[in-house]
Amino acid sequence: MATIKPEKIEELTAQLRDGATVHQAFNEVIRLFSEPLYWQIRRMVGSHDDANDLLQNTFMKAWQSIENFRGDAKLSTWLYKIAINESLSFLEREKRRATTSLDDAEAAEVHTLTADGELDGDRLATALRDAVDTLPEKQRLVFNMKYFDDMKYEDISEILGTSVGALKASYHLATKKIEQFFENLH
Repeated sequence: MATIKPEKIEELTAQLRDGATVHQAFNEVIRLFSEPLYWQIRRMVGSHDDANDLLQNTFMKAWQSIENFRGDAKLSTWLYKIAINESLSFLEREKRRATTSLDDAEAAEVHTLTADGELDGDRLATALRDAVDTLPEKQRLVFNMKYFDDMKYEDISEILGTSVGALKASYHLATKKIEQFFENLH
């Protein structure tokens, strides 16, 4: 995740609480956080279109509850929590809606990820995505946040409501499973 200066976040948080500046501040929040939130969502749901829709939903929910944001949590943590909850809800709805077999669904997902021109077509990147997709949901979340977004365990802990120790264990297990996945390719 790109580093945004703490002073900028403090300034934005104050502006978000002021009715005269809330619209301008929220536009800045969208500008600063759209890309990192998009990629977090995208890694969870796979599809560009679904990720865009969920990103819009994330910002709509944030806007609807902006008066409840007091700055107790970090702005980025609050936004990631909304984005992850939106993504998890979406995935749960999709799982219930799915009428195809698990094998067909997995094959369709791999085809979607592989055929998507916006993702790197490199075989190694594709294999890494495939390996991450085999992880249980919680491990996949932790791995994505730590590996791809380079988030601190403390921030992930706030977002997911899980202890740092448990997160470290999840990340360790995820990396071992990914290593095993690559060993099995040979």
